[in-house]
Amino acid sequence: MEKARTTRHTAAMGTVNINSETDDPQAQRMAELGVREADIEESFVRSGGHGGQNVNKVATCVMLLHRPTGLQVKSQATRQQGLNRIHARKLLLDKIEAQQKGRAEAERARVEKMRRQKRGRSRAAKQRMLADKSHHAAKKEFRRPAAME
Repeated sequence: MEKARTTRHTAAMGTVNINSETDDPQAQRMAELGVREADIEESFVRSGGHGGQNVNKVATCVMLLHRPTGLQVKSQATRQQGLNRIHARKLLLDKIEAQQKGRAEAERARVEKMRRQKRGRSRAAKQRMLADKSHHAAKKEFRRPAAME
């Protein structure tokens, strides 16, 4: 009999599943945002801070670079590289989503501004504008020098 094998990456303090595309919510979110795994450059560096010898000897800090957007994140939240990989991907997806929402919001604001500019004036607004014009004309009329007859 043959045993079924699963693809797993082992971290220093346990086993973590990464990129199981069947039920991974991160993979679904990446697909929704249009982020491909091939566009992400992953590198590992040594962490800093608490952790003793582990952070000084093991490259547990994960740096991700999304090439198309140029966004970069760094995660050293835990002493486990596998968990930091998951956390870094979540941070990167949050940044990409915020950037995309910002662009969509700016486009929506631009369209709304154009719509407001093209919309005709209401009847009351036209009457106010004409009343203001006639009032201004009356003020200017008093500035003219008196005609000598």
